[in-house]
Amino acid sequence: MGIVAGLDSSSGFTRIVVCDADTGAVLRQGCAPHPVEPKATDIDPQAWLLSLGEAATGGLLEGVQAIGVSAQQHGLITLDAHGAPVRPAMLGNDKRAQAAAADLIDALGGRQAWAEAVGSVPQAGQPVAKLRWLARAEPDAARRVAAVMQPHDWLVWQLLGRPARRTTDRGGASGTGYWSAGTGAYRSDLVELALGQQCTLPEVLGPAEAAGTTPEGLLISAGTGETMAAAFGLGVAVGDAVVSLGASGSVMAVHHEALPDPSGTITSFADATGMHLPVVHTLNAVRALRGSAELLGVADLSELSALALKSTPGSSGLVLLPYLEGERTPQLPHTAGTLTGLRRESMKPEHLARASFEGMLCSLADAMDVLRRRGVEVRRVFLLGAAAELPAVQALAPAIFGAQVVVPQPADYAALGAARQAAWALGAAQGTLSPQAPPAWQGAAAQVFEPGEELAVGQAVRQQYGATRDQIHPGAFDATP
Repeated sequence: MGIVAGLDSSSGFTRIVVCDADTGAVLRQGCAPHPVEPKATDIDPQAWLLSLGEAATGGLLEGVQAIGVSAQQHGLITLDAHGAPVRPAMLGNDKRAQAAAADLIDALGGRQAWAEAVGSVPQAGQPVAKLRWLARAEPDAARRVAAVMQPHDWLVWQLLGRPARRTTDRGGASGTGYWSAGTGAYRSDLVELALGQQCTLPEVLGPAEAAGTTPEGLLISAGTGETMAAAFGLGVAVGDAVVSLGASGSVMAVHHEALPDPSGTITSFADATGMHLPVVHTLNAVRALRGSAELLGVADLSELSALALKSTPGSSGLVLLPYLEGERTPQLPHTAGTLTGLRRESMKPEHLARASFEGMLCSLADAMDVLRRRGVEVRRVFLLGAAAELPAVQALAPAIFGAQVVVPQPADYAALGAARQAAWALGAAQGTLSPQAPPAWQGAAAQVFEPGEELAVGQAVRQQYGATRDQIHPGAFDATP
């Protein structure tokens, strides 16, 4: 069918992959950093274009017929009546809108009202909270806002030459706080509630629709958020969950319907294929491993992993509740971590090392159970992040999660997902692909681990962990669905 490209504009870099449209084979790739401060919360969006241009040098896009765009989520670009930015873009890591998010919850009548309206409860990172903050903190700028976009919307618009029509996709729209994944419609009244006035919102495209064609004939697909693009690039489907192991953690899964949640534990995104992508976050994942490594005086996580494998399942009775920074799942924002089961025979480095791995994985299994209790099927778990390569994680995770575990080889999965979307839009436009069926690219190369005979052992570890959690934090999950 031809050659397509996917670009991912993350928080720090632009990554571009050029792929065979039929197979997904990567033909060439490029990368460039954004010319911004690493922890900036306000930036000039032109920096993303500069990075894009640098990443695409050397004829990288020669012969490309279609491009898909993935970008960091929850950013907000406010435009005036002439299409110029009212102020610098506000990024997803911006925490200034925490009070604004709480204010919005009360203004609509509580968490239940928001869950019914858009399937999620406002969080500080979401555009709806940023609009409320803008209206309160910078009222003069707020009054000039005529249109709003997110990073991937803005990049698509720029690639198309800033046409009158502005677009987004279901995945990006589902993270705004004013579009419902359940109904597939905007709640413009929530924009007015946040900003104090109406403004133009981008048209929401279907998964295989094109945003437009450049004057040179290059087709630009709808684009999507980074989370949705990565899931699409991995090739996850119903029955699959993705566990991300960063300092904090997350569990997301493909599901056939939106999962509104008044507690705010589940964030109900749409995915890039027409399905849904509910996500549950934890505040503590690899940070618990790093804390244990520092406490034990080991050099790195690889050494901690080797030490942990010298212990036995259950860590000789040691249980670590890894709520070191408070916790979001369960909702214990002001708590601290807990280590229990200290006896003379358990006070050995290898037992604490293993307890830190078991505690991290059991906490993520708790998050996965939030989805399972809502009917989400999990037969296979994709593990992402550098910690997924640790032997202790690979040895313990299948039995604790109770599912096959897949550890994909490191790759730019968000950029690959954007390229796959471009191939889908190109095929649909040419009549060679159905708008209902994406191209069947080869899945990610990966290691696969089965729970096997260790399943009962893993469930016993979870029971020990759960009993400790319930004793110290009784009713912690009562508010979750």
